[in-house]
Amino acid sequence: MVQWLRDNLKLIGSSADVEALAASVPDTGGVVFVPAFVGLGAPHWDAHAAGLLIGLRRDTSPGHIARAALESIAFQVADVLEAVHSETGMPLGALRVDGGAAVNNLLMQFQADVLGVPVVRPRVTETTALGAAYLAGLAVGFWAGPEELEAKRKGDARFEPKMDVAERAERRGRWQRAVERAKGWTE
Repeated sequence: MVQWLRDNLKLIGSSADVEALAASVPDTGGVVFVPAFVGLGAPHWDAHAAGLLIGLRRDTSPGHIARAALESIAFQVADVLEAVHSETGMPLGALRVDGGAAVNNLLMQFQADVLGVPVVRPRVTETTALGAAYLAGLAVGFWAGPEELEAKRKGDARFEPKMDVAERAERRGRWQRAVERAKGWTE
């Protein structure tokens, strides 16, 4: 989706520029972006859904669209985690993140806000590769056990939720209404 903002809309020069553009406005201005470019995956599973950008007004700026795009990432994560919670009944105490999007502070703060739990970013954000190396090291006896690896885990930043419950519910509700409108578009 950030690539789409960069390559198709030409709103940013590089993917890293999305944070500054999104931070140029205090909120989305009511814009919601459902990036269903190839349908919707978990937990919606609708191959006929189409991307949706709704809530545009005369004063909508590229910053509002960029912010709505970033927020859509957090909303999608929240949808999946809500489905996991409904299946397992286990509450989420914190979300540990990694990957390229994890370096985006605005996104990580919004993720904490929309989930209502802390988001923890490690120093090494490419932990998938690191995890594979750790597993290989465990398999060949390089490390004594998982406890030794636990001691190596270092946090970089912790984002605490700041959004109140009522605003969180209102924002999630608007997102869910937009997702419902995007569903079944190509049938």
